[in-house]
Amino acid sequence: MNEASYIIISPVRNEAKYLSLTIESVTKQTVLPKRWIIVDDGSSDETGAVAEAAAAKCDWIKVIHRSDRGYRKPGGGVIDAFYDGYNQIGSLDWQYVVKLDGDLSFAPDYFARCLLRFQQDSRLGIGGGTICKETAGHLLPESTIDPAFHVRGATKIYKRDCWERLGGLIRAPGWDTVDEFKANMLGWATYTFPEIQVLHHRPAGQAQGDWKNWVKNGRANYVAGYHPLFMLLKCVSRLKSRPYGIAALGLFTGYLSGYLRKVPMVGDEQLIRYVREQQMRRLLNRENLWAQKSVKPSSVQCGTLVQPRSEAPLPH
Repeated sequence: MNEASYIIISPVRNEAKYLSLTIESVTKQTVLPKRWIIVDDGSSDETGAVAEAAAAKCDWIKVIHRSDRGYRKPGGGVIDAFYDGYNQIGSLDWQYVVKLDGDLSFAPDYFARCLLRFQQDSRLGIGGGTICKETAGHLLPESTIDPAFHVRGATKIYKRDCWERLGGLIRAPGWDTVDEFKANMLGWATYTFPEIQVLHHRPAGQAQGDWKNWVKNGRANYVAGYHPLFMLLKCVSRLKSRPYGIAALGLFTGYLSGYLRKVPMVGDEQLIRYVREQQMRRLLNRENLWAQKSVKPSSVQCGTLVQPRSEAPLPH
């Protein structure tokens, strides 16, 4: 089986404005996926039509249409849609599975370079490019507070061996944190590739607004089993983050509401113990997941980020 073989699954909902940019980026890859399954998750705009037009030109693109559930289902909805796509893989051989959002642009060598990173590190189980936003004509990381072991959910690449050991993704907020904790607990490495950039056309939280996004993040931390003391100190530290006060209060509200509403945590007691142990080690300034530094390659060339056709290229 080809070591570079990969499958992409893209749950998309009302992404007609940007999906064509992602389609252009994927179809220009120097290493094409074996299959790209685009799951239209009940869109009310032209997302489905954009996807179908791409599938008509590329036989390796498949489109699935889900009915509109009538409301946003943070965290769980996107994974429900993801699995509708994953179930269509069938007997295809693949070495990597990618969860890719439909509002991204990236260079033609994006996946070739990402897969090279996996080949350079046999312990790497989950990886992905750095999600960036455009600011004053420059590309800057969308988040500067993500820990080194975190890979943003917009573009996650799972090595098959790691994926199978994980036993699946939880269908709740926090899915893109729980998977990393479990992978690390099982001995895999997880990290973002700092030198490989992805342009996010709709920054995280924009669809819901700052308040709802921070509440969702707090709920995700609860579901992942965060230690109450660690969470309290995290909220305090966010008092210095913009929008001032909103981030801290939103996180606290989302986390506390999980207890008050008796929302189920991740159903893995061993994993919760691991997460809390790592968090306490961090508070005690001992070796822990958060102490990891970004892993840089020994020799990987920088590529050129693909921009929308209507814009001039942005400098790295």
